[in-house]
Amino acid sequence: MDSGNRMKQVCVTDVPNCFISDHEGFTGTIKNYTKDFVVTEIDIHQQLVNTLVVGPQGIYQPSPDAFPAKSKINKKCKQDSTIFPPDIDPSSLVDLDLRTLLGLSVYEELERFLITTQNDSDTKKDELNPQTQSPSPDMSLGSFPEKHQRMAVHRALRHHFPSLMTVTHQFEIKVRDNPDYRELSGLVTEEESEEFFRFIDAKVSGSTYTFRPDEVKDRRTAVHHFLSRRFGKLVETKSFNDPGGTVISVRLRPRKRTKDDSVEEEVYTAFTLRKENLETLEAISYMAATLGASASDFSYAGIKDKRAVTYQAMVVKNVPVRRLTEKAAELERRGLRVTQVRPASAPLHLGRLAGNHFDLVVRHLRLHADGDRQGGGQRGVADAVERAVENIKARGFVNYYGPQRFGISQSVQSDRVGLALLKEDMVGAVRLFFTPENGDEPHNQAKRHFIQTENAKESLVLMPASKARERLMLRALHRYGPGADGCTRAWLSLPHGMRVFYPHAYCSRVWNDAVAHRLATLGHAPIQGDLVWQQQDPQGDMGESNPPQIHVVSAEEERDGVYTLAQVVLPMPGNTVTYPQNAMGAWYQERLAGDGLGDARFRITGLKLNLPGCYRPLVVTPRNITHRLQERREEEKEEEERGGVSTCGFCVLNVCVFLQDGGGWLHDMAYSAAAWALSRRAGVGRSGRKGALENGARSMELNGAVRDVMSCVFTAIGGT
Repeated sequence: MDSGNRMKQVCVTDVPNCFISDHEGFTGTIKNYTKDFVVTEIDIHQQLVNTLVVGPQGIYQPSPDAFPAKSKINKKCKQDSTIFPPDIDPSSLVDLDLRTLLGLSVYEELERFLITTQNDSDTKKDELNPQTQSPSPDMSLGSFPEKHQRMAVHRALRHHFPSLMTVTHQFEIKVRDNPDYRELSGLVTEEESEEFFRFIDAKVSGSTYTFRPDEVKDRRTAVHHFLSRRFGKLVETKSFNDPGGTVISVRLRPRKRTKDDSVEEEVYTAFTLRKENLETLEAISYMAATLGASASDFSYAGIKDKRAVTYQAMVVKNVPVRRLTEKAAELERRGLRVTQVRPASAPLHLGRLAGNHFDLVVRHLRLHADGDRQGGGQRGVADAVERAVENIKARGFVNYYGPQRFGISQSVQSDRVGLALLKEDMVGAVRLFFTPENGDEPHNQAKRHFIQTENAKESLVLMPASKARERLMLRALHRYGPGADGCTRAWLSLPHGMRVFYPHAYCSRVWNDAVAHRLATLGHAPIQGDLVWQQQDPQGDMGESNPPQIHVVSAEEERDGVYTLAQVVLPMPGNTVTYPQNAMGAWYQERLAGDGLGDARFRITGLKLNLPGCYRPLVVTPRNITHRLQERREEEKEEEERGGVSTCGFCVLNVCVFLQDGGGWLHDMAYSAAAWALSRRAGVGRSGRKGALENGARSMELNGAVRDVMSCVFTAIGGT
């Protein structure tokens, strides 16, 4: 811990680093070859996306281990009384796990609340004067800044707990007893009430629900009156004689069509994409051209590395399963493989994943200079690797966003573009975006031409086809001009996930600087005014943490050592977060004011962007780490001998990194600062470093200056 206050500024991306152990380590390089770095997304059901189970109808069916056992209060329908049209599979209508959305602790509290409301409801039924009954209590599920989060919670809760209703106040969602459900359950069975409200919530036009036979006419009449009064605009009812008796059938009315009655309903198709040495947007551009779709029709949970083999979940709108399957062979010829193709009910949203699994090869392993004096050679490297892996298992790493978040070796980095956008300086942001790097590559020539002439048409001709982002913006600039309105339209031409990346990059920069300042000035123990996770296991809940889960450390808690550094979080700037109530709170105010954002709303109305912010832990521990050492191939040995370098084979590491700060942040873009620092140390050497970087390798040194193996390896591979 003694080295924690030693701060260094790292390479061109200016990412700080701070260390939390005295481990010495080793040096090596990653990403020598694309297959040295394999990223596999982990979905919200804790499954690797390239091993999903696809049922006979093509619908995703989680494995039995994907969900905890259902509570006893979640009754399964014993009889299928709901009939859907033949082209609708009801299993596709709800695929949301409420435990994942709320977190286990809130879910368990919700179960207790449900039991309480059931008991209260039974008591109220026995009261003689309903007018004197007290209003139903409610329970807060927390605050959900993003609209898609609130929609997911509403939908999942109505499906799993039909006896409860949800209400929203600003971003907070509360639940209370559903009086409509209670009224209906007084006329039919509890099971029928649950089935009926799930049927109503599905809103599948033309579907029907049939109640159990009931020979009591007055009760059937009461059911008809209730349905007409409460759902008359949605449903039509009728009674008819069934072999088992008289039943009530409810049919959902067809939706009213617009004047364009021939337009088909939106179709969503989910699939897993494997790409190699391609940017995510570049891959989407290829797929859009092949399928005759728009790039904005594709949605995904996170952007993946270019120089890697990556597997990620995607959803495409208005492309049926059959068409995507037919085009699979053509896509594979472009290096894109689509598997697990299946229907879906909605698009994906950024951050809707549990984490990533990484398979990483670290090559050219060596001990650093101090280690050589302690005894080098293969055995020494093997011991250093073993100690490094055990160290990261025990301690985790400081949770910096790294160079790829900001743009490695770019003349103008993404956070500066994001700051201009937050100031709503659209023209300035465009010029920063098109600032060329040093070099005469075609894309730099095209950028340089635009900056000098503002001629978007000629620049578009010069811009390589692989630069999808730049080409989209140049097309819009050619059409609308380089003025303020044209620049706004140019940004709007990018998919939402790409537009929001730049403001997020600025917020990531602020967070990096904040954690460096926090550890350097306030130490490595929680102090009064810090923000901490309330739940005991912050890694148990995926997605963005909600304000009710955040607690401010008191003076007594600081004195008693109630919390650990692993529970401390710092906010990403946004319009819904709470800032620390100590010196860090003032630091945030000064930093934002110094950047001209003292009164920022963190909304960019013209670009349809909202940044609610989130909380990110200072320290993260990856899971399921394994490693093995392998000998170099003969050609590698010859290459090293020609370069005058002696190394000891390579190390293969496997690790799962689970997210802590979901809600739309592009987690897997986060290369660590400490990893990049390795290329500046003596372990690789100046000429060796230059050659390694030209070959796309990221040099790493896990030594006395870069103390933690996790700062060098695991944050380097894109973990949060």
